[in-house]
Amino acid sequence: MTKVKFINGEIFIAGEFKAADFTVDTESGYFTINDNYSQVVSLSGKFVIPGLINAHTHISDLTANDKKQLTTITNEAELTIYAIKHLHELLSDGVTTIREVGAANNIDIKLAKLIKQHVIEGPNIIASGAALTITGGHGAGVIGKEVDGMDEVRKATRQLIKQGAKNIKLMATGGVTSNDQEVPGNVQFSVSELATAVEEAHNYGIPVAAHAQGNQGIKNAIKAGVDSIEHAIYLDDEAIDMLLETDTPIVPTLSAPDAIHDHKEDIVKWMYDKNEDVLIAHRHSIAKAIKAGVRVVMGTDAGTPFNNFDDGSTKELEKMTSLGLTSGDALLAATSSAAKALRIDDHVGKIAPGFMADFIVLDENPLANIKVLQYPKTVYKFGKLIN
Repeated sequence: MTKVKFINGEIFIAGEFKAADFTVDTESGYFTINDNYSQVVSLSGKFVIPGLINAHTHISDLTANDKKQLTTITNEAELTIYAIKHLHELLSDGVTTIREVGAANNIDIKLAKLIKQHVIEGPNIIASGAALTITGGHGAGVIGKEVDGMDEVRKATRQLIKQGAKNIKLMATGGVTSNDQEVPGNVQFSVSELATAVEEAHNYGIPVAAHAQGNQGIKNAIKAGVDSIEHAIYLDDEAIDMLLETDTPIVPTLSAPDAIHDHKEDIVKWMYDKNEDVLIAHRHSIAKAIKAGVRVVMGTDAGTPFNNFDDGSTKELEKMTSLGLTSGDALLAATSSAAKALRIDDHVGKIAPGFMADFIVLDENPLANIKVLQYPKTVYKFGKLIN
């Protein structure tokens, strides 16, 4: 048996549910045309959406639950085991593709190859390898490779592409979690340094994501031509206009600051205080961007403190709707819109022939209640049921 026809379901197509059938080739793992099938599965009363895309993860970071067993990663074998654990947790939440935006030891590049070869089970990984940051910048010494000046940026970008990166991550500003000496408003890379990485990546058809929290750093990243703005904490009217003019999407990662806020007793004071400083501004910026029509892509920043992999993606969608996104647009932000931002929209993010057969079967309509995605669901990866 290689082809299975699914009938009588309500399928999420272009932002709405439509009665439709589809066929899966379980050998290739792709949707195919509706003929020569050997099995029929009825989806009567069910709602089917493409597998979710989480565009901002850190699978090599230890979660709070991980740290009950292991305080720090001491070698690459341990790091790999925990990263695979996180991949399985993401799958259980309906996430079938991730963009990993900074992993220790380029573990994401290695795991992406193993998943593609069906050696291990997990979401497709659009891997970035090490994030590029300035000396002492955000993520330095953890998930970041420190580079300064256009020549070093150019060489590091080329090295990452040579190693197999399918996305380049740049740290355009400071942040909340790295250390107590930087703040989100710190401008880190210059426009010319950012643009150099963008030029090199785009030469290979590879997108660039910029960690950009402070207002000026966000504008610098947009000017440099990056393909997405991660976090987007401090947006003014000019920044929103620039996002609209360039059709640059934002990846809000609302889960990250919320998780820190909810665990005051477990977070070091300097990090908690910085997070409290940005919390309201972040929500205001994202709500304002949504109202203006800025394109939004779902990502959680999973791996940051208390920001888990097993339920964060579906909860992120609920958070996005609380700031003004419709349920339909939230689903698009985690499927076809995300695929476009990752430059994989020719084979991921839709239920259609020629696309990867990653999909979720739900008992209720998520357009009526986005929270149904947090309930028990049936997940298929490469056309096969995930247990």
